[in-house]
This record gives sequence, C-alpha cells and structure tokens, in this order.
Amino acid sequence: MWDYSEKVKELFKNPRNVGEIENPDAIGEVGSIICGDALRLTLRIDKKTDTIIDAKFQTFGCASAIASSSALTEMIKGLTIEQASKVTNKDIADYLGGLPEEKMHCSVMGMEALEAAIANYRGAPFKREMVGEEQIVCKCFSVTDKKIIRAIKENNLKTVEEVTNYTKAGGGCGKCKPEIEKLLKEFWEKEATKPTEKILKKKLTNLERISLVKETIEREIRPKLKADGGDLELVDIDRNKVYVKFLGTCLGCPRTGFTLKALVESKLREFVEEDIVVEEVKEWKK
Repeated sequence: MWDYSEKVKELFKNPRNVGEIENPDAIGEVGSIICGDALRLTLRIDKKTDTIIDAKFQTFGCASAIASSSALTEMIKGLTIEQASKVTNKDIADYLGGLPEEKMHCSVMGMEALEAAIANYRGAPFKREMVGEEQIVCKCFSVTDKKIIRAIKENNLKTVEEVTNYTKAGGGCGKCKPEIEKLLKEFWEKEATKPTEKILKKKLTNLERISLVKETIEREIRPKLKADGGDLELVDIDRNKVYVKFLGTCLGCPRTGFTLKALVESKLREFVEEDIVVEEVKEWKK
C-alpha cells in the first residue's frame, strides 16, 4: 500500500474544484484514458491583469492523480499567468507534503495540463523545445522521448526506475527499458561535457549580494505581493540564506509556502544567485 501524506488523503477524499468552468478562458488536456491517466484543466482568467481567478479539473486516474489535480487548482488561483508558468511538478508534490516515488508522474501530468492551458490562453501551440526526435518510446503508455528527456532534466533522474515513476514509461511490458537506458546515458554524457555556469559566473561579495537581494525584492517581488494586499519584509541575510517575513494578506495565508518558493526564492535565484535559499520567519530573535 502507498504511503500517502495526510494532504494527499484529504484532497483525494474531498477534492477541491472538481468540474468544468463554463466557457473557460483556457483549456489544458493531457494524458489518455487508454493509457490510464487523463486530466482536463479549465481556467477563468481576468484578462486585464492576466490573473487566474478560478480553476477546475476533471481527471481519470488514481488517488495521487486526483490529489495532484486538486492541489494544482488551489495553488494557481490568484497567480498571474506568468507566475503560474513557473509552477513545476516538484511544487505540486511539495504542496501535497510529498508523493510516493511511484506516483510522481501524477504531479508531472498536472504541470503539463497547466502548461497546455497557458499555451491555449496565449493562442500558441502546446510544444516544448527539447533535444531528440519526437517518437514513441513506451508504446504501452504512449510516452515520447521528449517527455522522458524533459523528466530526466527537470528532476535529475538517473535510473530507469526513476523515469518510470515520473513518466510511466517502462511500467508496462518493459520492452522499452533498454531505450530508456540509452536516453539516460546520452543525456548525462552530454551534460558532463557542458561548462559549469557556476565556474564562469563572478562570485558575489557579501555587499554585492545584499544589494542585489534588496533591489530584487523591491523591483520584482514586493509589487506583485502588494497587488494582492500582501507585503514582505527582509529580515536578514546570512551568506546564501535569506530570511523574510510576510505581511498583510500574506500573513497566515495557506499558500505562503508556495509563494515563498515560486515567487520569492525563484526571483532571487534568477537575479542574484542560483543557490539562494529563502526561509520565512514569523518571530525574529536577534
């Protein structure tokens, strides 16, 4: 029996936002009932601000698929399209308090449905620029090489078993496992030959780091929080660790943990340093 978190159990037994939005502004469909998992995501979007004001889902799948889909709809409501585009399958799994490794493909399905919906809203075809040719590797679950390579890259997968957990590829007859091994080998051999960005980047001094953190918070983060009645205070910086305190409507919000990673930490890693870790403090003792 799977070791599910309490959050997964809760959202499986009492899923939020089940159904379909009438005349939605965006639709994202992924998976196939034939292959065992399918998800349809519909969004209502404020076109003036590009903010997602409602999200509903219909899914055919297991407890993890239902919980992941429900979690996704809760996470993205109130986000702008740009913010939602940064949601990953890891964010969905973290929101659920973790998923069994064998069920991580459910969080991937949620991420892909969101990407499809955003592409649909923007009037663009849903495609991902990946290496390799678009071809079916796993015939049992219709999984392409592009999907496998993407899962390897984004989740740091190293074994065939891990690829199966995240994509279902290899989970049927198993005839595709040698091809999955080949994709793993080719991907990591290419990665090993790439120059390391950290070596090429200039190392920041403490003063430079502090200045950039402050600038990024003022320019990229606080305006987005204030737009929804929230705010953020920089409490302290200790090397690569940044301590912040949420204010206003953000204080005590159940989605604060997601905002901390998807907005605050994401922006600081983008504009300051890639290894920055952001932690929330409720009461700071000097």
